[in-house]
Amino acid sequence: MAHHSLSLLGSLAAVAALASACTKERPQATGTESAAAPAATEGAAAPAADYKSVAHRVVTQSAGVSEGDLVLISGSADDLPLLEDIAVEVAKVGGSSLVSIETASLSRRLYDEVPAKYDSKEPRFAMNIAKNVDVMISTEWGEGKTLKGVPAERIIARGKTFQPIMATMRKRGIRFVSLGNGLYPNAERSELFGMSRDDLSKVMYEGIDADYAQLVATGAEIQKTLAKGSLVHVTSPGGTDFKVSIKGRPVLVSDGVISAEDRKRGGAATSVWLPAGEVYVTPVAGTAEGVIVADHLFYEGSRIDGLRLEFKAGRMTSMTAKSDLGSLKTFYDASGEGKDLFGVVDIGINPNIHVPEGSPVNVWSRAGAVTLSLGNNTWAGGDNQVGFGLPPEVPKATLTVDGREVVKDGKLVAPLSVASQH
Repeated sequence: MAHHSLSLLGSLAAVAALASACTKERPQATGTESAAAPAATEGAAAPAADYKSVAHRVVTQSAGVSEGDLVLISGSADDLPLLEDIAVEVAKVGGSSLVSIETASLSRRLYDEVPAKYDSKEPRFAMNIAKNVDVMISTEWGEGKTLKGVPAERIIARGKTFQPIMATMRKRGIRFVSLGNGLYPNAERSELFGMSRDDLSKVMYEGIDADYAQLVATGAEIQKTLAKGSLVHVTSPGGTDFKVSIKGRPVLVSDGVISAEDRKRGGAATSVWLPAGEVYVTPVAGTAEGVIVADHLFYEGSRIDGLRLEFKAGRMTSMTAKSDLGSLKTFYDASGEGKDLFGVVDIGINPNIHVPEGSPVNVWSRAGAVTLSLGNNTWAGGDNQVGFGLPPEVPKATLTVDGREVVKDGKLVAPLSVASQH
């Protein structure tokens, strides 16, 4: 990997799936071992942006790439200008990079045309990369509907093959930076959100252009509050009334910078999602109680309205919605042990993310956003490796820690944040 390449020199669809498994939603492993070449761009090109400044920030500030680092850069064909700029920035600091291109059509064909008997095959190429790279930088390349209709059992089987690879990544402390965090302006997401790609791009890049010193300070203050606390209580006008214990649990911050302290800590602390700005904590097992209600949530390209989850003794006991649960219920039913466990409390702290009033956009890192996640929580430092994750955002949430308000009516409470009420 001593040079840049805009062709795929091996199983980099599997590597893209490996990066996907690092995200905060359920893994969708493609599991390919074959070589592939860049495909034509699918859909209209993404809106123009100042990729050079973004690339510089990602490489030097977020990932902290240094001389000698081996860096895997992956994304879709739409992302080539940004991926190229990231590769150049890596070279400027003396690192070596490989650029991987993924397409939605390839991801789908690997299920439609490859026999199911290979779903459980060890992804050796991806494991070799996990054993050797120092940094992974990825854009959100997948579209929600790409795997719609693929049997859930096949997706789950391939996801399981990546669990040893994820364990290797965490053990080695590979630095992982993902651009998008639910906002990447691809064509499908723009359509789902009812926003132009230009407007969605503006929301994402303004979020990435946040004051990182402020994010670090705000994140540290909320981290301290949660670390000293015991009981988290979340309520909302929509009917959420949920309690969970976090006593003694480690609290992590995604503030856009993988610091020396994060690298020393290792594991989940070496992952960052941009636009950054989240504080998150996994629960004390068996303590989640109550009801979580979300106005809407997108799953495999479909919108679910009025989602209601009920919990008792740490496990979800009921999942209903005003709309059809469709593929969500199918995938949930096919998933294994741990699918019903409450996973993560996540608080957004980024004041630079401005979502239009009434928009269905759910953004983890928006200041005041409260996301209560079900299932897989390894990304947050937990130990639930199930290949299922569901992250409903509670609209206009009020969150307290031992009675102290941290979020009120969907906004961070001062002095926990500075300038969070813009």
